[in-house]
Amino acid sequence: MASQRGFHPNITRVEAENLLLTRGVDGSFLTRPSKSNPGDFTLSVRRNGAVSHIKVQYTGNYYDLYGGKKFATLAELLQYYMEHSEQLKEKNGDVVELKYPLNSADPTSERWFHGPLSGKEAEKLLMEKGKRGSFLVRGSERHLGDLVLSVITRDDKQKSNDGKSKVTHVMIRCQELKYDVGGGECFDSLTDLVEHYKENPIVVTRGTVLQLKQPLNTTRINAAEIESRVRELSKVAETTGTVIQGFWEEFETLQKQDYKFLYSQKEGQRQENQNKNRYKNILPFDHSRVVLHDGDPNEPFSDYINANIIRPEFETKWHNSKPKKSYIATQGCLQNTVNDFWRMVFQENSRVISMTTKEVERGKSKCVKYWPDEYAFKDYGVMRVRNIKEIAAHNYTLRELKLSKVGQGNTERTVWLYHFQTWPDHGVPSDPGGVLDFLEEVHHKQESIVDSGPVVVHCNTGIGRTGTFIVIDILIDIIREKGVDHDIDICKTIQMVRSQRPGMVQKEAQYQFIYMAVQHYIQSLHHMIKEEHKSKRKGHEYSNIKNSLVNQTISGQSPMAHCTQTPPSAEVREVLGLAHSSLPCPMSIRSFRRTRNDSKKDDNDDSGHSSQRRDSISNRVLYEEFLALARRVDYMEHSIGSIMSKLDAVVVTLKTMENVYKQSR
Repeated sequence: MASQRGFHPNITRVEAENLLLTRGVDGSFLTRPSKSNPGDFTLSVRRNGAVSHIKVQYTGNYYDLYGGKKFATLAELLQYYMEHSEQLKEKNGDVVELKYPLNSADPTSERWFHGPLSGKEAEKLLMEKGKRGSFLVRGSERHLGDLVLSVITRDDKQKSNDGKSKVTHVMIRCQELKYDVGGGECFDSLTDLVEHYKENPIVVTRGTVLQLKQPLNTTRINAAEIESRVRELSKVAETTGTVIQGFWEEFETLQKQDYKFLYSQKEGQRQENQNKNRYKNILPFDHSRVVLHDGDPNEPFSDYINANIIRPEFETKWHNSKPKKSYIATQGCLQNTVNDFWRMVFQENSRVISMTTKEVERGKSKCVKYWPDEYAFKDYGVMRVRNIKEIAAHNYTLRELKLSKVGQGNTERTVWLYHFQTWPDHGVPSDPGGVLDFLEEVHHKQESIVDSGPVVVHCNTGIGRTGTFIVIDILIDIIREKGVDHDIDICKTIQMVRSQRPGMVQKEAQYQFIYMAVQHYIQSLHHMIKEEHKSKRKGHEYSNIKNSLVNQTISGQSPMAHCTQTPPSAEVREVLGLAHSSLPCPMSIRSFRRTRNDSKKDDNDDSGHSSQRRDSISNRVLYEEFLALARRVDYMEHSIGSIMSKLDAVVVTLKTMENVYKQSR
């Protein structure tokens, strides 16, 4: 159970509050041993920016909230109140919502540690994927803080009528940061214990011998500890000098579990639709494909387009929350599918398009131009598109488009086309920062438009770069909502996306890039937390400041909701020609969120030939240029700060070397 990971065996009340306030979000919770009532426990919950503490009684037989419903384990108690939030109330009647367990640190970064698993879940996993000698380590449900070693002891070929499980479970005790099995030899780390018993089989009751042969690795990871997982997957073998294929191993396992042959693709295989597919072997699943309505009755199968709806499967059943962001994953337009593309955008009320390919790469057409030139309009079948303006940013071009049905100006709505142009063909970017900046801008725009439909994402195939962008965005949304101390599983996220469109995340390099992007994002969050605390200690706090990666504010629930950043220095302003003291500090585009009325006004604009309309466009262009300049100021300030930090480190190193040299003389 996920709630099991939220147990922290060695923290005080003050430490619990600090963890929840700095690393959690409202609804985050953890459990810990009670200091005032030894043997009992305390449930600490973050609510409205503060922390409440609730006593949990343990009688030795059951857990309860001093008179409430009784449970055999603490994990079951927490799971119940997560699913029945209305049952947990304060004396004044206020509901206490348990949303996200704030995970304790894993005892090891080894991939054979699976975190919270029940005995039955461990057995199912081992029997499905393992063989005799396969093992994993998991947290104990009944003895919080302790662990369990689960090992396959019988082959499938061994037939037994005694009803015994083929998996044996052995308790690993953790006392005073020492680990042992059954009171035997103690080890300083869990890794040392497992390595010892790989060489020395364990003999348990009734003479069963446990031989630890091959670990059954997990892809689950506490998001805050992703750096150690990346390091584990990137280890270099000392003997051969080649990289241990950690990423390759995970990706190959993922490839074997592909859903391509599990769901039908009949519509894409029809003779009438074959010329609408860019590649004959990349077809949409029928169960999740976008079905076009109101097509030409004289055209057979006019409801078909090579596109799928992607809906992230977040755990929202435990609490009320707004619907999650969804996506449409599709291929780059062909000359004969442009009209259908705009029909789809209009039908699904999509307001944001993320294009992740150039029109031509290496001399080959990847996507035909499906938008008119700047300040022009063009009819695409029954749809009309007007290109209001184009803005060039560092890694992408932003186009503001107006979409309507031909002859029906009252149906006009704004569509924003974000064209990312720096992803190399047949590769991945060397630095994930540009991709994360791009995703942040796309996310903000989507959030700012009321009742917007799915984000349309496409490259040329609609599965490689498209899948990579969508998976990264889903994982970042999880961290935004639930905080950095929450479990993520990159492999399972890709599986979930692949169950809705086949082949998503096409190459191992893209799989590895997802890890690197999430790691970069979390490092940026930690950096901002550190800088915020440093700023507060100095007594300086600023507002309305933007960081291109981590200024996520979701209804006040962001893990970085209170993060601030120092404004650009006078020197930086002077270099950039911003020396006037009256010029405002760079602000986040989030500070100028569009309102419902703004959206309606944009959607109902007429043909736009009046001087007032031209003035409005001119003002917005100047405004967008100012925001782009403000972002560059932020970027330069961050870069200068990083350079100065590195220079400081170099100076310290040189001084140390100088002292060593003097002493040696």
